[in-house]
Amino acid sequence: MSTFDVATSPAVPARHWINAQWAQSEVTGQSINPSNGEVVGYYHDGGAVEAVAAIAAASAAFVAGEWAREVDLRARAISQIADGIEARTHELASMISQENGKLLWQSTFEVTTAVQWLRYNAAACLISSDVGRHADIGPDVHFRSSPEPLGVAGIITPWNAPITLTARALGPALAAGCTAVVKMPAQTALTNALFSEIIAQCSALPAGVVNVFTESGSGGAELMVSSSDVAVISYTGSTAVGRKIVESSAATLKRLNLELGGKTPLILLDDADLDAAIPTVVSAATMLNGQFCVTGSRVLAHRAIAGEVRTRLSEALAAVQPGPSDDPASQIGPLIDRASAERVNRLVEAALAHAVPLVRGGLIAEGPLAGGAFYRPTLLEVERLDIPVVQEEIFGPVQTFEVFDSDAEAIHRANATEYGLGAAVFTRSPDRARAMGRELQAAGVWINTWGLLNEKFEQGGYKASSNGGFLCGPRALEQFQQIKVYGELATLGSAHGSLDT
Repeated sequence: MSTFDVATSPAVPARHWINAQWAQSEVTGQSINPSNGEVVGYYHDGGAVEAVAAIAAASAAFVAGEWAREVDLRARAISQIADGIEARTHELASMISQENGKLLWQSTFEVTTAVQWLRYNAAACLISSDVGRHADIGPDVHFRSSPEPLGVAGIITPWNAPITLTARALGPALAAGCTAVVKMPAQTALTNALFSEIIAQCSALPAGVVNVFTESGSGGAELMVSSSDVAVISYTGSTAVGRKIVESSAATLKRLNLELGGKTPLILLDDADLDAAIPTVVSAATMLNGQFCVTGSRVLAHRAIAGEVRTRLSEALAAVQPGPSDDPASQIGPLIDRASAERVNRLVEAALAHAVPLVRGGLIAEGPLAGGAFYRPTLLEVERLDIPVVQEEIFGPVQTFEVFDSDAEAIHRANATEYGLGAAVFTRSPDRARAMGRELQAAGVWINTWGLLNEKFEQGGYKASSNGGFLCGPRALEQFQQIKVYGELATLGSAHGSLDT
């Protein structure tokens, strides 16, 4: 049975899931549909009180030991979560689109991606979670290492992909043997509650292993970061908040896994196939309505093709049709809220002092979409690299257009921000693209595509886009583990002191 029914009883607030029980808060909030400004439903708005209870529950579950010891139990539980999400794909996707404005097909893709990532972690749990190294170092001397879970994992997820990004961190945390406190965003509160229902229905999960709460503020998250009872924080969000987390957690010396902002350059070399590249560049600007850490917000075109790229890209972006997230005819949905749309508009207005507007999209203030948070795609031609529209993460469908004369200049321009999540190179020469990729300061380099991700390969960031961790691929579990090393003597008294040879 559902904890709430938006269709028939929207006044019943969605609740938190803490220590295998439904929990309420003194304060409630509204979830707003950014497509039309209407209320989707209500939720209990958590904070420090809920964080304290969730940390206590997760700590007790970890100390109990069963979860950390039983690999088969962990794999079974993660698989159950994946099955539960898959069974409610349509329901989850519909709610994501209502709450964060993502087009329905993109929300569906988000949910199916979460299922794939969780199943990968269920398998990884069985294959590698307790596997260490061992070696005979000398006569009668044997060394072996054993990965062990860190303890309670604090997971802080954003609103732009609440199910996928929660699963991406929760999967390896659980596979490693950690228990978890998941702080989810208020913008997707009803989606969070559906996810919590799935957790509640997983019979293999012991009480307190996974705790989920929603908050509109930051009090609960701040407590998680500063608590000595939380051994590791996994945060996905802005670089500015990531820096605050580093400062606030310093006294505890806890492990941090931070995936932060991005400013992805899309580099079109002089031999690029524009028939294939232009649609990809448009998708890179409009996917998730431009609210994606790897949004292709910078277009760099070789001067030999710049004129054609300028014309074709301008026409393509101007033709993108905004509309409600549940309308199959919509090609881009709204931003998360009106305040975000107005923030993007202010940034664009300020940029016009240094930019030529090739496509001046902007806020939609009239007509049937005026009640939503819509922002039409915008393309600004710039030369300077030291202006905010080039340097700052915009989180909206805004691209800058830059011209370069050589591969070396393209690399210089592409690397000229503090971010290093992704970059894309479009060319008919794979060798040229790979050579350029080696010089690009980005953790992910796409060749003749953009946004291609896979759960079997690491996803990280260079520079201010990450602190160096991975939440995907075979090394993901390591973010939530520590290593214990055993040195053993086969015969008592057969060796003395330190053996370091």
